[in-house]
Amino acid sequence: MIVYNKLFVLIKERGRTKYYLRQNGISPSILDKLKNGTGGIDARTIDKLCALLECQPGDLMEYIKSEDS
Repeated sequence: MIVYNKLFVLIKERGRTKYYLRQNGISPSILDKLKNGTGGIDARTIDKLCALLECQPGDLMEYIKSEDS
């Protein structure tokens, strides 16, 4: 399972807000889904987030092996 906890830590570390991300093309509903673990993101969104937060994709997400795997 891919989790995005690192994304929210990074947003805070970079001093960014949901408003800043929304103003730059990231939907608040996407962030809510990621935070709640009910959604994923496509490559374009990963690209935008990396540009806005000046980071690499691995800084946003992490794979955690589930017991089902």
